[in-house]
Amino acid sequence: MNSPEISPSPDQDAKPNASYIATQLPTDQELVLKVIPMPADCNANGDIFGGWVMAQVDLAGSVLPARAVRGRFATVAVNQFVFKQPVKVGDLLSFFSKVTRIGHTSMTVRVEVFAERIRTSSEGFLKVTEASLTYVAIDEFGKPRPIQKLEHRS
Repeated sequence: MNSPEISPSPDQDAKPNASYIATQLPTDQELVLKVIPMPADCNANGDIFGGWVMAQVDLAGSVLPARAVRGRFATVAVNQFVFKQPVKVGDLLSFFSKVTRIGHTSMTVRVEVFAERIRTSSEGFLKVTEASLTYVAIDEFGKPRPIQKLEHRS
């Protein structure tokens, strides 16, 4: 199994390196969450725990289904989850979501996470995570129920 290539973090020097590209934020997705990770969210290497990022992505991904489902729903699948760059304490994270599929009882949402390294002199945004999650509408007994096909904002 090949290890992912990780390049040095841009806050190790003030100049952006090849892995730190000032990215434009998405204009075809909705900003659904902003958060700043704190020291309590760190692993032993000083980066933010991947599980913490995953929990925030699940929260961000649930905003658009909550509007469409208008009732109970549950996360049933994490179809894809890619950690592109480490998240640092003090990064200002912006979570953008877009519904990519609406089925009879479920919907799939794409979430992209961008970091602003506000504790350094680096400017711009760095895509740190991208994911695809599926949520299913459920009734009061936890059984799947139909989703009314409404116009959804993306």
